[in-house]
Order: sequence, then structure tokens, then C-alpha cells
Amino acid sequence: MIKLTNDEIKRYSRHLIMPEVGMKGQKKLKESSVLLIGAGGLGSPLGLYLAAAGVGHIGIVDFDTVDFSNLQRQIIYSTDDVGKSKAETAKEKLLKINPHIKITTFNTPFNSGNAMEISKDFGIIIDGTDNFPTRYLVNDLCVLTGKMNVFGSVFRFDGQATVFGHPDGPCYRCLYPDPPPAGMVPSCAEGGVLGILPGIIGIMQATEAIKLIIGEGKPLVGRLLTFDALTMKFRELKVKKDPQCPVCSSNRLIHELIDYEHFCGVSIHGVVPGNYEPNMNISAEELKNEIDSGKKLFLLDVRTPEEAEICMLDNSHIMPLAKLADYLNQIPLDQEIVTICKVGARSLDAVRLLNGYGYKKVRSLKGGLETWAEKIDPSMPRY
Repeated sequence: MIKLTNDEIKRYSRHLIMPEVGMKGQKKLKESSVLLIGAGGLGSPLGLYLAAAGVGHIGIVDFDTVDFSNLQRQIIYSTDDVGKSKAETAKEKLLKINPHIKITTFNTPFNSGNAMEISKDFGIIIDGTDNFPTRYLVNDLCVLTGKMNVFGSVFRFDGQATVFGHPDGPCYRCLYPDPPPAGMVPSCAEGGVLGILPGIIGIMQATEAIKLIIGEGKPLVGRLLTFDALTMKFRELKVKKDPQCPVCSSNRLIHELIDYEHFCGVSIHGVVPGNYEPNMNISAEELKNEIDSGKKLFLLDVRTPEEAEICMLDNSHIMPLAKLADYLNQIPLDQEIVTICKVGARSLDAVRLLNGYGYKKVRSLKGGLETWAEKIDPSMPRY
């Protein structure tokens, strides 16, 4: 039988005097288990508040290490943590907040091969990811195993939160049956995110998880809550269960986890899967040699103007990928073109797009400006 120690009673006293929580609800929290998929912008406030609230067992899945670019929004980490494992660092911080809970870390990529095993001991799964393959994976996993999926997403100034996986409610595929075409929706690394925004949405997710655990209130089932930080406005959109949904309807077509990177046409790192012909890429070293030799190249930077203000190669032409078709009259057909972006994903999309318009002499800078800064010019700012 679950009991609260005297120390726990002191710690959770402000919960215990609330009739909606009380001893009964706090014991439910202590008995509960929640798996966080991602320990980044959303996972940081999620972990902090769920640990403080007394969720008995928290799982953290994250294969990444702390980067300087994380510190603007991933508030669980400090400057001294740069280079360390996110999962292990988060565990250390959360146990300092509440030593009465258990934390299990999974410092491994979350994929179709291990998702069932990793999630088996957890009752609620919280999606704090930033890529489509993992979102579809988490959705299908929750539907197939009958677990709740507390969903959140952020981009620039906009956020969303809802609860998928309830027997009477929709799932993620009911809202988004198909993923967007590869390259059409930029990631936070490409488009940015207001540092405060993940805190707002993450706390909303934590609130929904606690409500589900203690059985109080009305969860965001069938309701998508959207938030616009620029106007400070919330909107609620109704989301209905799709009677033809391939995973949650009675006409289910999906009975096991699939290859989600192939399904979405993009890897969790934002690079389009599949093999490219060797001549579609040019390495940083090769490009440096060609520039130094005086070879006439058209350097086409497909990042946004805001990114170009941070860093760019000399003599580059800034033409954002989203509007590239509008710039075709400025791109020479008879000249060799090298497309450039941050890490090489958008520039590969630009190669494909230009090939479709008849451009044949187009290559992408492999690894983007990240690789250029690493191998050619260490003084270049990295973001």
C-alpha cells in the first residue's frame, strides 16, 4: 500500500490541502509513471514540474548532448552542462529537486525497434519532440498500447497542446493523416523559437498529465489548445476522431510500428533519407579548394535573411528555400551552383527543386555551414 512519509507530507502540503488532490491524489501521483520523449525545450519544464509534483517514476528518453544553442530555452541545463548527456544531466537536476522519486534514463535514439520495450513500464507518454517521425511513432505506440499521449509543439511564437490516445478521442493521425512534404516545414533549428514558449507549452503538458493521473478536471481530449505569444491569445479547436483513421479506428490498417523516417520522408535529424548521387554533394574541403582555385561558382544560400546575419560565406546569394522559385530569374542556368544551408538538409531540397526546373550543375554543401565552421573556418559563428 502506497504511503507518504512525513518528509513527503511536508513537501506536498500545498497539494494535500486541496480537495481535488488531497492524500488520495498525491498517492496516485506517487504511484504514477510518466515517460518523457525528449529532454529539450518542452522536456525541461515538464521534468521540473512533474518531479516537483511527486510523480513517482519519470523516464527520460534523449540521445543528445547539451549545446550552447539549447540554453536559451532548455532551462534545466546550465552553461557548465554543455557537452554532457541531456538525459543524465536532467536526471541529476531532477533528483536534487525531489529525491523521493525514481528516474530512469534512456540515452538512446527512440525508434520503432525499441519503443515498445522502453515504454512498457510507463502509464503516460509525453511527446516533447520536434520532428515528425517521432511524433507519428509516439502516436502509434500510444494507440497500439492503450496509453495516453500528452502532445505539445512549438515554433517561433506559436504553440499547441492536446491529449491524444483517449478511447473516446482522436489521435495525432486524425489531426494530421499525412506528414508534410520533406523540407516544407522548417524545424526550430531552422526557423527558431521564442525561448519562453516551450516553458508555457511544457507547463500546459505537465498540467494535463497531472490531471490525468489524479482524475480531476477536463483533459484536452478532442480539444487542441493553440497559443500565439505575439498577441497573447489562446484558441481552442475541436478535433474529431476520424472514423477512417488507419491506426485508431475500427478499420485499423496499422497493427504494428512502422519505419517512420521512411513514412515521413525525413530523418529525425532533418535529412531526407535515401541515397543521393555523389555529384549531388560537395564536401567543405572540396568547395574550399574550388573557391581558392578561382573557379566560377554561384553560391546559393537558401537560409533565411536572419540566419545570414549570423554568418555566411563571402559572395553568397541569399535566397530562402521557401521562396526559391521566385528567384529563378536571378540564378544562372549556365553556371555551376553550390547550395548552402545550416546543416545540409535544406540545401539538398534546393538541389532537387532546381533540378526540376532544368538546372543540371547543382551541388549541395555537405553538412552545411556547421561542417564548414568545423573543418574550414573555426572563427565562423555557429548557431
